[in-house]
Amino acid sequence: MQMNFHRKLPIPQEVKKEYPLTERMEQVKAELDKNIQAVFNGSSDKFILVIGPCSADHQEPVLEYISRLRKIQDQVSDKIIIIPRIYTNKPRTTGQGYKGMLHQPDPEAKPDMYKGIVAIRELHLAALRDYDFACADEMLYPENYHYLSDLLSYVAVGARSVENQQHRLTASGISAPVGMKNPTGGDLSVMMNSIIAAQSSHTFLYRGWEVTSEGNPYAHAILRGYVDYAGRSVSNYHYEDLLRVRELYEKLDLMNPSVIVDTNHNNSGKKYLEQIRIAKDIVHSRNQNADIKHLVKGLMIESYIEDGAQSTGEHVFGKSITDPCLGWEKTEKLILDIADKL
Repeated sequence: MQMNFHRKLPIPQEVKKEYPLTERMEQVKAELDKNIQAVFNGSSDKFILVIGPCSADHQEPVLEYISRLRKIQDQVSDKIIIIPRIYTNKPRTTGQGYKGMLHQPDPEAKPDMYKGIVAIRELHLAALRDYDFACADEMLYPENYHYLSDLLSYVAVGARSVENQQHRLTASGISAPVGMKNPTGGDLSVMMNSIIAAQSSHTFLYRGWEVTSEGNPYAHAILRGYVDYAGRSVSNYHYEDLLRVRELYEKLDLMNPSVIVDTNHNNSGKKYLEQIRIAKDIVHSRNQNADIKHLVKGLMIESYIEDGAQSTGEHVFGKSITDPCLGWEKTEKLILDIADKL
């Protein structure tokens, strides 16, 4: 058993220099960051929607989807901040299957990590340059975060990564809000411990450097449901669940108590159409209880141009090749309905 070393990849500084942000893009992102952080620190009552495909597959449909988000963002900007999901790494429970654009910028070609690094940076650059969106991505590999660190306004740590020390310590050195998901087994103490770690300062090893972090005051909880001992999906977005997380925040005396609710995954039992009902239920809970309204900052929704999912090679434009997503018609209606009820 061994690893075969093929080539040394460029460090993030080199890639950023070759594919830089313009001064205008830096200004746009700084303003977006300020507005998003204001929601998490409680100085803004706007509602956040982290929304987009389960995983980015091809640049053209992802940008087409984001162009549609741009139009609806302009309609609901008084109430909602949209953060598009451009998830370029796909966690695989067994390690099998499409692992995302970082691995395969062409899902039907063999993996090419250098082309993948360039492809994901170009995609995030295009979203900011052409549509004024600084987007969200999942930090599946902490050592790769800095390839996109100047472009991301939101970072998620997944259910399988949240207990990992390197993810927690890296999150403590990120300036953007980082959402820590509850683990697949549902233990909320794991999620809360990860927030404690991410909000604290640390000295640790990162990309061959000894580094120190200041702590991330915007590290927060993401509720995504879980799997019980019998393999059944159990949701954790209900009124009582939200009050329980609020109690945990109070007990631990953490900064900026915040929750983003993931409407898919085990909260929906992986039934993507349930996201519509769940989203409305959470907005209703916020409207019934001031403490919940203060705690729940937004939703995470899996959405694309076409309903459902397809197999790699079917070539339906804008249809997920991983988990099923809401199509655009339902997405647009849902965003407008949410805005109307906020």
